[in-house]
Amino acid sequence: MAEAAKQSKKTAVFSRMFKYFREVKAELKKVIWPTRKQITNNTGVVILSIIIIGIVIWVLDLVFGWGVNLFIK
Repeated sequence: MAEAAKQSKKTAVFSRMFKYFREVKAELKKVIWPTRKQITNNTGVVILSIIIIGIVIWVLDLVFGWGVNLFIK
């Protein structure tokens, strides 16, 4: 009797596991994957944004550094 319960529990675990993977596969079929052109465009936008923000931070650092030096002297 105990062995039957163990076997039933094992099959329940495996059936839930297979059901999970089937559902994951079904969800991945619904995903709209971006095209190569979209990925290239988005990557360019991100890199350009990082460069612009870096320049803004650099300029602010120079201005505040100049202000602190002026204040100290």
